[in-house]
Amino acid sequence: MSSNGGRSPAHASASAASSASGASGEGANPLEEISLDRLRRRRSMKWRAHPEDVLPLWVAEMDVPLARPVADALREAIDAGDTGYPAGTEFAESLAGFAARRWKWDGVATDRAAMIPDVMTGAVQVLRLITGPGDPVVVNSPVYAPFYAFITHDDRRVVEAPLGPGLRIDPAVLEDTYRRARARDPHGRIAHLLSNPHNPTGTVHTHEELSAVAGLARRYGVRVVADEIHAPLVLPGAAFTPYLSVPGAEDAFSLMSATKGWNLAGIKAALALAGPEAAADLRRMPEEVAHGASHLGVIAHTAAYRDGDAWLDALLAGLDANRALLGRLVAAHLPGAGYARPEGTYLAWLDCRALGLAPEPGAAERGAADPGAADPAVVTDLAGPARFFLDHARVALSSGHIFGTGGAGHVRLNFATSRSVLTQALTRMGRALAGHAH
Repeated sequence: MSSNGGRSPAHASASAASSASGASGEGANPLEEISLDRLRRRRSMKWRAHPEDVLPLWVAEMDVPLARPVADALREAIDAGDTGYPAGTEFAESLAGFAARRWKWDGVATDRAAMIPDVMTGAVQVLRLITGPGDPVVVNSPVYAPFYAFITHDDRRVVEAPLGPGLRIDPAVLEDTYRRARARDPHGRIAHLLSNPHNPTGTVHTHEELSAVAGLARRYGVRVVADEIHAPLVLPGAAFTPYLSVPGAEDAFSLMSATKGWNLAGIKAALALAGPEAAADLRRMPEEVAHGASHLGVIAHTAAYRDGDAWLDALLAGLDANRALLGRLVAAHLPGAGYARPEGTYLAWLDCRALGLAPEPGAAERGAADPGAADPAVVTDLAGPARFFLDHARVALSSGHIFGTGGAGHVRLNFATSRSVLTQALTRMGRALAGHAH
């Protein structure tokens, strides 16, 4: 074995170079490594959608450097000119290893995995395999706003099964939704696009809850497609359950990616996983879909799953601390706002209905008799509390109304930033609210 621990010379030199390039090593809190001035030089959506005086806590990007194993892998590929098309099963194998280490789950089978460009493109492609134009797709609102757009733009019909008390799946509501969808078309195809962990609420569905979903789906002939992009980001006090691991989910699908866990949205790659009874469906996915994944994306995501555990652990510790800090800041600066302490993700769901701010337009106000049939909101739409805080506090948040029924009067706040930025943002919001009250 060579003195560099078995790595190639190019990999060793890449590792040395990463120390000078802003890549993040093990142990340090990645959320505290980049100054606000450096963040403002970024060219991604989070930092370019608003003027420089705005603190952006909206879109799901984290204020972190790249994990060093990811930076090293990308630099080695660039130095080698390795910028062709993706191939092989190494990506799926890296996810299988990560799932075994982190979740004690050995259900990632390379012969039931397919590369996809990203999770939402994969959701559309899987839904095309198991539904047809006009078929219903159930969602648990309030839910990730692009669910509405991607489903409706592909000529499927959104049917909402709103979350129940505590922002958790309500089995009675879900069963009633399934029953009504089945009664409308006794022999039709029905799907359920599930967010696990749930965006925007941060709810991490339990094994028991997911088992109940799977049992109901079997009973009513519903095929479940689980968006599990936030799976690596489960915080202390909760545990992630892969949907495909629960009894009854053998005919379901999971969509996974390192995008959220390691901040790789600009380097696209993801995997579609099929349960044993869904393998034949997945094999019908057009071959060209896999070509949409970026080769550099596959390299980056593979490195994250394979070598990024220590960096992820440091990130989760930082997010846990920010979660607690946010609770204190909301209590101090936004008295009356509801803070649903998230169990996972880096997204907080704040209930601003008691703050006396103008609400966003709900589906009815947009002219839709059926909330699920309303024109999908654009994720950058601003109204109600989010509009108020942008205009008067210069803090950018996501409007609750874009997440469907149950979202009006809420905002989604991204707390994957430094303690300084988070404190400054909530302080600004509190001052704006105090000024509004007077």
